Amino acid sequence: MIRRSHPEHAITTTVKVGLHHCDPLAVAWHGRYFEWFEVARSELFASRDLDVPQIRALGFRMYVVDARCRYMAPLLLGEVAKVTAWFTATAPLIKVAYEIHHATTGRWLARATTVLATTAADGTLLPTTPDALLTRLPVRA
Repeated sequence: MIRRSHPEHAITTTVKVGLHHCDPLAVAWHGRYFEWFEVARSELFASRDLDVPQIRALGFRMYVVDARCRYMAPLLLGEVAKVTAWFTATAPLIKVAYEIHHATTGRWLARATTVLATTAADGTLLPTTPDALLTRLPVRA
């Protein structure tokens, strides 16, 4: 099963591999993993009252500036996976880590990170995460 303990603020979501996720060999296409990371990241931010409408209401936008993924084993058509996301850093950029495990066997399938930069509403890049966002985030790095 899952060997790693995650921080208290981590969230886990479940995905089932559908035909539309797969290549002709019924293996989940590697690019779909980033869609699943996005779902988990959205839920993670929403759990901190930082869903897109709240971020925009505070006068900010966020953009992924770096994304990395390490694949360890494939997911196949019909299988279910658990995607866990958590914050690892909040300043100067926000870094989110992810793990995907097979829901039945617990096998570690992939791990990843994304890094997000914050801009003002007009698109001006901010040098660090604003305090209005930091107060809602659990980790200060």
